Amino acid sequence: MEHFTRYLIRRIISALVLVFLVMTLNFFIIHLAPGDPVTIMVGLENPSKQMIEALRKRYGLDQPLIAQYFKYIGNLLKGDFGYSYVYDQPSWKLIKQRIAPTLLLTITSSVVAFFIGAYLAIFVSRSHKVRDDTIVSIISYILYATPSFWLGLVMILVFSARLRWFPTSGMFNLRESYEGARKFLDLLHHMVLPATTLILVQMPVFYRVTRASIIQNYKQDYITTLTAIGVPRDRLFQKYVIRNAIIPSLTVFGITMGFSVTGATIIETVFAWPGMGRLLLDAIYRRDYQLILGIYFLMAVFISVAMIVTDLIIAFVDPRIRLT
Repeated sequence: MEHFTRYLIRRIISALVLVFLVMTLNFFIIHLAPGDPVTIMVGLENPSKQMIEALRKRYGLDQPLIAQYFKYIGNLLKGDFGYSYVYDQPSWKLIKQRIAPTLLLTITSSVVAFFIGAYLAIFVSRSHKVRDDTIVSIISYILYATPSFWLGLVMILVFSARLRWFPTSGMFNLRESYEGARKFLDLLHHMVLPATTLILVQMPVFYRVTRASIIQNYKQDYITTLTAIGVPRDRLFQKYVIRNAIIPSLTVFGITMGFSVTGATIIETVFAWPGMGRLLLDAIYRRDYQLILGIYFLMAVFISVAMIVTDLIIAFVDPRIRLT
């Protein structure tokens, strides 16, 4: 227990340092990039110089960059994500409205894609049929190479426009005022197409990683030794190969979970899903510094937390790892 506590404390400290460095780098990169929110807000046709100066002073953009940085860090330590220039409201108010839809879509899709990809890899490995391996591998390569926006548009054309099975966009039917179970079912109905698109795009990654890891584990010396002393192949596969082969997939899954807070920008745009991805894209386009930094801060925190949790899960799954 003492070793575990020390390990956890070290991982938390390193995560905090990483988040601080990431936010510092993001702050200066964003502010040093060409363009600023004031120029976009006043428009490109005959902008008023007095209006530009007034807006710069109002939002503190007339101060030296280093002063803006220390002010931003001070506000961040107090839990203040800043004020959105474009939407004229606190950044956290905008973010908290979008974070739940994004996490619902991305986490659900990633979990389903992980289990489908890992299951297919295990199924193909146990079947020992070249035909099964070839078919699944070809399908995974095709899906991996397919642009997500194109696949999303095909989904809309086939299942929405032609078959009329699912809605084309949104999260709820705005013409209805459902409550309770009917609202939940309406949410699931709207979620089918964007979630399926994300699953089909992510599943090949988990399949290829798990499949390659299984093949690599079969080549290890301990597998040869256990086979030579007569350990049944099924027991060998279930007790040793799967347990070791799933670790790389868990690592990829943890990284995917870390990035889930920013959503799938392209998919959210194609399906008009009200999530963080669309909000981030709009903030970048309009140079909304505080909103961009708020989203990036959450992304850095989520990635750090996801990697800590992933390390702990891997340490639990793999007894060779010692938390010292």
